[in-house]
Parts: sequence; C-alpha cells; structure tokens
Amino acid sequence: MGDRKKIVFLARWYPHRYDSMYGLFIQRHAEAVSAFHDICVVYVHADENAKKKFEIERQYENNVDTIRIYYRKNNNKIINIIRFFRANRKALSLIDRIDIIHVHILTRLGVIALFEKKLHHIPYLITEHWSRYLPGNDFNGVIRKLVTRKVVKEAAMITTVTKNLGNAMKNHKLLNDNYKILPNVVDTNIFVPSKHYNKTVKIIHISCFENKSKNISGLLDALKIIKNSDIDFLCEMIGDGIDFEVMKKYCKQLELNGNVIFKGLLEGNGLASALSQGDFLVLSSNYENLPVVILEALSCGIPVVSTNVGGIHEVINNENGILVKPNDSKNLSEAIMTMINRCHTYDPETLRAPILEHYSTTKVGLFLSNCYNEIKS
Repeated sequence: MGDRKKIVFLARWYPHRYDSMYGLFIQRHAEAVSAFHDICVVYVHADENAKKKFEIERQYENNVDTIRIYYRKNNNKIINIIRFFRANRKALSLIDRIDIIHVHILTRLGVIALFEKKLHHIPYLITEHWSRYLPGNDFNGVIRKLVTRKVVKEAAMITTVTKNLGNAMKNHKLLNDNYKILPNVVDTNIFVPSKHYNKTVKIIHISCFENKSKNISGLLDALKIIKNSDIDFLCEMIGDGIDFEVMKKYCKQLELNGNVIFKGLLEGNGLASALSQGDFLVLSSNYENLPVVILEALSCGIPVVSTNVGGIHEVINNENGILVKPNDSKNLSEAIMTMINRCHTYDPETLRAPILEHYSTTKVGLFLSNCYNEIKS
C-alpha cells in the first residue's frame, strides 16, 4: 500500500454554503481515498454576500480536512480572477505539508499546481469532470488552449471518469502519456435494491433542471406522446435548478400533471429511497459525461433509459437499459414504452454487480491510492 501521503485537492466544484450538491462527486472521491492517505480539500468560491474580502472556513468533514475560502465578488472580472488566485494561495499556506496536488477541473487550478511544481517541486495530477471538451461545447480561445496544453503536459497523470472524455481532451491536443479512467463513487450501502411493486409503472428522472443540457422539455414531450397512446405511468422528477419552475409550467401546459410529479431536491437516504422505489431511470440529456445517477440506479437494481451521449454508452447497453438518439422525443417515447413493458424482467442483483465491482467507495479509494503511490513525490 505504501506510506500515507498528504494529498491536497484543488477543487473547482465542491459542496458549499449555498449548494450542498455542487461537485458532490469530488467530495466522494476525497472521502473514499481518505482511508488510505491524508486528504485536504481547498475550495474557493466567489460570494457577493461576503462581509470580508476573504472568509476562511476550515473543518474536518468525514475524515477530510476541508478549507473553504469565500472571497467578496467584484463587478470587475480581472479583480475576481486575482482574488481567486490569492484565495487559493492563502489556503495552501495553511497546509503544513504537501506531497501531491490533485487538481479537479481545469484550467485555473492547473496553473496554480504548475507553479507549485516549478517553485516547490510538488507533483500534481488532474481529474477532469467537465464536458466542455466534447463536440458542441465551449473549450475555445487561443490563450486558454495553450495554457491548458502546458498544464496537462506537465501533470504526472490525467484521469477522467470516461474514456470518451479523455479522447475528447486528446482531440484538443491536451496530451499526456499517462491517461487513466477514474470511476465515480457510488455509496453502495444506501443505494440498494428494494422489494417493491408499483401498480402503475414508476419512472424516475433526476437532474439539475438546466434544460439546455438536460433536455427536460424533450422528456416531457416524450411523456406526452406516451400519454396520448393511453399508456398508464407515473414519472417522478427529482432535482432543482434554474429551469425548475419553467418545466413545471411546461408540464401543466402539456396536461401531464396527473402523470408527472415534481419532487424537488432529494439527497442521501431520501434520494436513494426514491430511486430504489422506481421501476427505471430515464435521462434525456443533449450532452453529458457520465451522470453518477446512472450508476446509482444500477446499484439500486433498476435499468436505465438514456440518450446516447458522452460516456454513457461505456456503462449502459442492452443488458441493463436502452440507449436512444439525443434530442428525439419520438425515439425517446418509444424506448420508454418498451421499458414500461420490460422493466420487471431485469434481475436487480445482476444490474448491481458491476457497480459493486468498480464503483464502491472502497474500490475507488484503492484505485486513487494506487494512482498516488505511482507518483514520485
């Protein structure tokens, strides 16, 4: 296993005082590997309500030393960037020893890690979660690309949660000889199959309710087609976000209120319970990487209907679900109708087995630990 190293996460996304779900998957990575190494997370957040220029909060959360710095947001973008870098430097100065820096999401934090490597000979690795490198997204700008290429090249390792995202980065000439796939963490202790029988098939949808990427309106259109076919169903829409109220209005406009329930944000045991009581999960994203909720659904022993975008096809296949073309409500409706008839034929333990094998807290923690031990600090 090797000696315990001091690993510092520089996280661009992380749960904070205004959003307990933001970057939750990064927090799960930190907690998973904390069994093997000493983990300190640094997260910096622009806050227009900050009373001081920099507000520092430090506490232990599930065995992880967590430093959050909120800096007072300014109307000037340049000032905000300077404060962001200063806040991260302040956080790093509070840490007594650093063996490896683990950057989560490029590019600014990668620049900080590169400076630490040059000044203090601290190696760093990068985990990228952002889908901005995928076709149709916004990874552009000559300077941004040049800086990102330099940061990626100097890293000891690059990890992505799907092969698809890694290939997309390489297509942008973000080259490194050591790319690996880092699985997301599923809490297999709470996301478990439940014995239940729904007289009316219950469909579960979980997302951040941002319609541009999640295409919730397209899902509602598909459900309208199904309703018009006189097929009975109930769809629970779980989550919250900028388009939550707009989608509720659109649902009413489509006269789906008897078939669709908006549950709002659910977390932890509440989310796990709702998911395990469903008959299958449906996602309708226009673009995506690999949503953790797909893995959580399989861990609960329920199949998945999803658009075939990002790295989803690396997990979902004919054995555990149905993939459809994105932005095609008719195609989606047909897949959902097929799954309504088929969902009870899947064996929950068979669906769950690969999640236990690759995505459990212990398995992912051990994988990350091996990555750190591979890096010479």
